[in-house]
Amino acid sequence: MSIPAPPPTLRDVTRLWWLIALFGVVVAGVGIFFVVSPHETLSTFTVIAGIFLLVDGVIALLASIFGRGEGRGLAAIIGLVSVLAGLVLIKRPFDTLVVFTLILGLWFVIAGIARAVEAFSEREGRGGNLAVGALDLIAGIVILAWPDLSLSTFAVILGIVLILRGILLIAAGWQLRGVDRALR
Repeated sequence: MSIPAPPPTLRDVTRLWWLIALFGVVVAGVGIFFVVSPHETLSTFTVIAGIFLLVDGVIALLASIFGRGEGRGLAAIIGLVSVLAGLVLIKRPFDTLVVFTLILGLWFVIAGIARAVEAFSEREGRGGNLAVGALDLIAGIVILAWPDLSLSTFAVILGIVLILRGILLIAAGWQLRGVDRALR
């Protein structure tokens, strides 16, 4: 008979502050690439966006497994949707901007709504979740409302959203670092 593993403590979670901050730096870097190089090919943007969604999904799934509280189910939904969308974009880079735009626009709307709901169900990190949820929802609505935008315009919009998201992730990582130091 095996003894079940103890649930993760807050200290186990805060120890990973650097991972969230590092992901924020990478996300902001991808956003800067999109803004600075808006004339890259559609397949390049599709694969990069797919990798971003895949990593974002894995992080959300890990949060749903190791997190606490009622928001774990929503984190799992965000993770699954992100992983699926990321795999679709990586495995099948689309030749049409409309399909790419629809996939990312829908992902932003679903993720934004889920994060906003999660923010209201959890007190911890409410401000950060609301900020990311609002950013995702607004980005999704803008992208879906403007289906005939050019690749350059889409790249700049996506780049700005990713830069802002990266900044929010870096701030969240830094806050976790402070909590981690206080728990020592």
